[in-house]
Amino acid sequence: MVNVPELFGSMVFNQSVMKQRLPKETFKLLKKTLDDGAPLELDVANVVAHAMKEWAIENGATHYAHWFQPLTGITAEKHDSFINPQDDGTVIMSFSGKELVKGEPDASSFPSGGHRATFEARGYTVWDPTSYPFIKEHTLCIPTAFCSYTGEALDKKTPLLRSMEALDTQAKRILKLFGKNVSHVATTVGAEQEYFIVDHELWTQRKDLRMTGRTLFGAKPSKGQEMDDQYFAALNPRIVKYMEDLNETLWKYGILSKTEHNEAAPAQHEMAPIFNTTNLAVDQNQLTMEVMKKVAKRHGLECLLHEKPFAGVNGSGKHNNWSMSTNEGENLLEPGKTPESNAQFLLFLTAILKSVDENQDLLRISVASAGNDHRLGANEAPPAIISVYLGDELYKVLSSIVEGKTYANDKSSKMTIGVDVLPPIPRDSTDRNRTSPFAFTGNKFEFRSCGSALSIAGPNTALNSIVADALKTFADELEKASDFEAALNALIEREVKAHWRIVFNGNGYDESWKAEAAKRGLMELKTLPDAMAHYLDPKNIRLYTEMEVYTKEEMESHYEIKLEKYAQVLNIEVNTMLEMISKDILPAAYKYIDAVSKTVIDLKAVVPGARAGAQVALLTKLDGLTTELAAKADDLSKRHLSAKSAGDAMSIARAYVDSVIPAMTEARAVADEIEPLIGEEYKPFPCYEDLLFRI
Repeated sequence: MVNVPELFGSMVFNQSVMKQRLPKETFKLLKKTLDDGAPLELDVANVVAHAMKEWAIENGATHYAHWFQPLTGITAEKHDSFINPQDDGTVIMSFSGKELVKGEPDASSFPSGGHRATFEARGYTVWDPTSYPFIKEHTLCIPTAFCSYTGEALDKKTPLLRSMEALDTQAKRILKLFGKNVSHVATTVGAEQEYFIVDHELWTQRKDLRMTGRTLFGAKPSKGQEMDDQYFAALNPRIVKYMEDLNETLWKYGILSKTEHNEAAPAQHEMAPIFNTTNLAVDQNQLTMEVMKKVAKRHGLECLLHEKPFAGVNGSGKHNNWSMSTNEGENLLEPGKTPESNAQFLLFLTAILKSVDENQDLLRISVASAGNDHRLGANEAPPAIISVYLGDELYKVLSSIVEGKTYANDKSSKMTIGVDVLPPIPRDSTDRNRTSPFAFTGNKFEFRSCGSALSIAGPNTALNSIVADALKTFADELEKASDFEAALNALIEREVKAHWRIVFNGNGYDESWKAEAAKRGLMELKTLPDAMAHYLDPKNIRLYTEMEVYTKEEMESHYEIKLEKYAQVLNIEVNTMLEMISKDILPAAYKYIDAVSKTVIDLKAVVPGARAGAQVALLTKLDGLTTELAAKADDLSKRHLSAKSAGDAMSIARAYVDSVIPAMTEARAVADEIEPLIGEEYKPFPCYEDLLFRI
């Protein structure tokens, strides 16, 4: 039996290990860095590095690596051994403070949006001491930020840390107005991770899954998720073994894997951790995705993290449960039981409504990808229209502010903020709206639009930044007020009214919501190019640069990178699709046509006058479909060639949306019509029934 408390964090150089292994004074100085962001002196770093190396070697490590998150969306690492040669031909194992704190990986081979040329190779990784080092497969992995020789952020961690600092600064200003002098405010995140599991051998036979992560073809199976019998159903024994191994591996890395279950679609599952500080949660989610895939292979399985690996059933999301807390343990999104706490809560809530309403585009951009475009708006994923769900109780509270009406509580009095007629709001006073992109769930907001393969660094950087900007605006106004309570009342009333349009408690799938959202002036950004068209708007450049999260140059590079990646993903998908049509689907259909044709000939030879009506009808249909598929493939190829030469990054991305994707959809429709017509033994690759139900 696994001793979980003993296992948990055993591969992590966390504060408990630091306290045991570091001299008391060194630990005190390091703790100041961890808690307050104080710089770490080199002599302290040397002591930490030596203790870290000794611990790592005792736990089987031979190498170390600066583990960072470039703009590819996945992690990167360059391994160096602890070996240091001596004059007598022997070696010692050493690790210096300089090696701990800074590395120099090649920066020219990572996405930079044109800011780094091939000959401009130097880049730096810098240790992030707020995220704990861990041992992975005999290597000590040190979480780091990654920047270019000229200082631009080339990763997802650096802007995230900047955004956390911005929110910390502005939230403390607000709390000071309520008489609270806290030393730190941090955002916290719990990232629920959805994924599919399929048999590895079946996966190897699907070129589309291997090359793109999703099925480009596949007729609907006779059974999907329409019976609602998958969600929370008893786990398959093979999946049980996988989940046991996954949990134990994650626990070794100090990842708080808490919940596991079958999701709504066949072969779909979910893992949910306990929340953590955002920086740690982001790092741990990146590691979780890597571990999920590696553990699956150990069990002869394959983990699919694509947002929509199968058409016609649920896609996979990553629900980002976001909140704010002080270093004293106060959750700033807890409604509270006293009037004073409620007033403070309402101010923070108002700031969030303002920030989401004014920055719908930035939130949509933060979750935009070629894969997530397939998922949003159907099968329990929220729509592309950003809105806020508050639940019944909060909705009534804020409605009374908007309408200036009596709030129907026990005292039946007109509600005034900060006085005793404002009731305590129970933590679980909200239902769960699965169609809402941004839903209040008691003491946090659940950002449901994130895709399963997505790094949550981007969405949380956006969230932290836009809320920090709103809090700054509020603090600037309230700090000048001569009558704080009057100013607070006026501000909340004004801002709730101004941003009431973003609140929607209804069904996000209802067609009427699109018309209503348009009437309200909300944005429906269906695709990544639609969203990215707004990224460099002046208001967005102003926000990110004033909050010191991105420079204008960094934003320009991200604009190019996201559009280029979108086009690259579609380019790979089209190439794979054309290859599967020409090498797999059409040859299989021709082979089956040949077999049926011979059957007809043989039948007529043996049975004079036999009409073979069913066979002839089938042959006629297959002949028409194969001819049509060949024509669709030719059309797709021409459109693809045209798109690739459309001009700048945005023009290319738009050509894929407007011309190539519709051609892909048309080609797939014909291929999926052919699939159920040909004999099982002639099928070129495993079908949906095999992939979803053979575990």
